[in-house]
Amino acid sequence: MTQVSVVSRADRVGFVGLGNIGLPMAMTLLRDGWTLSVYDRREEPGRTCAERGAEALPSLDGLERCSVVCLAVSDDEAVSEVLEGSGLLTRLRAGSVVVVHSTILPTTARRLAERASAHGVELLDTPVSGGAARAETGDLTLMVGGSESGLARVRPVLESLASDIVHVGPAGTGAAVKLANQLVMFASLAGAYEAMELTRAFGVPDEVTLKVLATSTGDTWVTRNWGFFEALARTYDEASVPVSFRPWSKDLWDLVHTARLADLRLPVTGLLAQVMADMVEDRKSTVDP
Repeated sequence: MTQVSVVSRADRVGFVGLGNIGLPMAMTLLRDGWTLSVYDRREEPGRTCAERGAEALPSLDGLERCSVVCLAVSDDEAVSEVLEGSGLLTRLRAGSVVVVHSTILPTTARRLAERASAHGVELLDTPVSGGAARAETGDLTLMVGGSESGLARVRPVLESLASDIVHVGPAGTGAAVKLANQLVMFASLAGAYEAMELTRAFGVPDEVTLKVLATSTGDTWVTRNWGFFEALARTYDEASVPVSFRPWSKDLWDLVHTARLADLRLPVTGLLAQVMADMVEDRKSTVDP
């Protein structure tokens, strides 16, 4: 049996993408003792990491020295640009592992995993769930698509980031499960928005409705964390993130695209893709976190 070489804190970890979720993930790795090289198109988050001991790279050059490279960039195009457009996949050492935390299409994950394998590199599509607050405490949920041996190799890194690490299958399945999570979450959010409109029409304060839901069959994560998405929308506003790149838009249209490729009829998904962005954006100034 081939023994898997497990990464340790003697190995260098690369982290690309220091946004709303990537920056707290990188800071958590630093706090847990990992040697980190980071890159973001903006200088400020790189400086923040450098103050905590990271090497802030001015470009993607230098990541080839890393045994593990984590990506938390915006979308499929950004992931492909980092790995293919920059030539990084061809520069990484054989045996290196790329961990894609971005929410991407399952087909993109499969294609990039095949490209990586051709260069002797393992790619794991490892999207995250939990939000920035759980990223700060290393309490994320990770859904891992890829080989079990690849997961075993980078598990110590992932354990610094997450309390739940689930291997869901081969390359592409991590992305599929993340999209499934987003569908359930946004369907719950849309239902909660309409439920609050109903109860307000009869003079019931939101906090009363939320109190009842908390111990009833309508209990959901979105009602227990009421205001989360509106606060996140305001954060995106501050960072000038286009609405089309926000999860209540991008992820739902990714779901529509994935369903079409899989020849699936998902009518709820189609409706949510049409209305969810307006629902969140219209409420961001009225719902308190």
